[in-house]
Amino acid sequence: MMGLLVTEKEIREMEYLIKREMDEILFDLSDSRIELIVKRSMEERYKILFKLFKRVAPPKECLLYMRTSEKEGMERN
Repeated sequence: MMGLLVTEKEIREMEYLIKREMDEILFDLSDSRIELIVKRSMEERYKILFKLFKRVAPPKECLLYMRTSEKEGMERN
C-alpha cells in the first residue's frame, strides 16, 4: 500500500481529469463504429478510472458516474 499527500486544489484537479476521461469513454462506448474488443478494453479502463475517482470524489459525484451494472449491485445489498 502506498500513501499520497495532496492539496485540496490537487484533488479537485485529479477529480476533473478523471471525470473528463470517463466522459470521453462513455461517449465512445455509445459509438456503434467501434469494435466490441475495443469497447471491452475501454470498459476495463473505465473501471480503473472509476476506482480512482471514488478515492477523490464525494459520494454523490460517484453516483453520477456509476455504470448501470454497479448501481444494480448496490441496490441488492
